[in-house]
Order: sequence, then C-alpha cells, then structure tokens
Amino acid sequence: MISRTSSTAISLVAFLGFSPALCAQRVKIPTLEEILQRLETNLNHYDSSVPSLFCDEHVISRIEPSSHNPDTVTDSIFRLKRIFNADHTTTLVELREIKTVNGKPATSQKMDGSSLLSGAFEGGLAVVSLKQAACTNYTLQRINGKHPTEPYIVRFATVLTPQNSVNCLLQEESSGRAFIDPASMQVTHLELITPHHTIIPGNAYEEPVVGKRVITVDYAPVVLDGETFWMPSTITLRATSGAGTFHMTVWSFQAGYRNYHRLEVTSHIHLADGAPLP
Repeated sequence: MISRTSSTAISLVAFLGFSPALCAQRVKIPTLEEILQRLETNLNHYDSSVPSLFCDEHVISRIEPSSHNPDTVTDSIFRLKRIFNADHTTTLVELREIKTVNGKPATSQKMDGSSLLSGAFEGGLAVVSLKQAACTNYTLQRINGKHPTEPYIVRFATVLTPQNSVNCLLQEESSGRAFIDPASMQVTHLELITPHHTIIPGNAYEEPVVGKRVITVDYAPVVLDGETFWMPSTITLRATSGAGTFHMTVWSFQAGYRNYHRLEVTSHIHLADGAPLP
C-alpha cells in the first residue's frame, strides 16, 4: 500500500521528470506563405473597413549641422480620409492641419520635406504582402520558437525590373524587416532602408541630394467603433548624405500619434430665428 505522502512524492517526481520534455517542445512556427496569407487578410480588412479618422500628430525634426537651433516642433491634427471614387472603389488619403510650430500658431500649412512623411497609414502595412511578392523577395528569419510571444520577423528586399515596377509599392531599391505579433498576426514594427534615396529633388541650378534613408514605424492597436485596427504610434526617419564628420548632412524626425477618433461629420438645420431644430 502506498501512503498519500508517498503517492504525492511519486507524482511530483514524475512531473518534474516530464517537465523538461514539455519545456523542450517548440512553438509551432507558421511557414512564410502562411504568414503572408494572414498579413494579406489583415491588410484587406484594413483597406475595406478602417474608417476616416483623425488624431494628434507631434513631430520633432532637425537638420544637422545647423547654424541655429536645429529642432523644429510641429503639432498637427492628422486625418486619414476615405474617398469614394467614381468606379465604386475607395482611396485612403492622408491629410494634416498644422496647428503650431515651435509652440506658436502656424502661419503656413507647408512643412519642410525632412518634417514630413506620407504613406505609413495608407500603404505601410502593404510593404509585406502577397500583392508585393512579384517585386519583393521575402524570407522568414529563423527564431528558436521557445517563447509563444516571440515575434515572427520577415525580411524583405525589392527586386525591381521594368516589367514589374509599375505595380510596386516601393519604387526604389529598398530592404528591411517586419516584426509580426504571433497572436494577432499584425505588423507591430517595420524597418525600411533605402540606400540611394533622393532626399532633395534637383532643379535647373542644383543637382539632387541623394543619400541613405532609414524609416521605422511602430504600430499599436486602436479601437474605433468597437473594432480594433493597428495604427502607427511612432514613426522615425533618418536621412544622411555626404561622408565624414564635416561633410555629412543629417535630416531626421520623430513623429508620435495619439488620441485616435473616428472622423464624423455632423450637421444641424437651423430655424429662421437661429435656433436649431430639436
């Protein structure tokens, strides 16, 4: 007869003896094709369902070297607006209303090129997708698979040719990485490197300024009308041209986005005396 104490000890030994085997089991990692398919599904849902919205945009930009204070702080109301086209399709358009520059009311709605980046809301999530497979090589970075929360990392590099470049989202030679949350299969972090980017277009008097551009985007879940969408929370950009300490110019900015709300249009009918209808 085995006593209760002995039985408990045997069970504990058996469990401890089996625990390493349990710990040694690796989390099943989906294939690259499965990941791309899930990203495509999420992207299609975003493209068809994300509503027009607005949020606070806070941008700190700088140019180095600079003869004066290099920082420019711009606060704006950023809008993502869904436009309905004549062919029954819709287009997501990015707009912003600049409120203040360095704490003072804005006198212009124009922003310097180093203070502005467009496309992260409208097309950033499409960088890693089946639609771009014709002009982009994707590889799944090897992970140990021991932790269920460890992100999947997809590396990508453009393969542009005259035949495929028309439909390519990235029109310049670029590479980078996308970090994907294994639970939601949503992109949480995107890195994009373009080694020969036109920082400042040329004109009749000056040659264009070309250099390396690095963009990072962090995405976070945002609830709009009870539905969750992954939207940019932080965007950073760094562009460099020239070489050496005294001949290099650096353009950079960091943008933060918060207080997301659905963009709604309301109207009231007013009576002749100016009082609105109930």
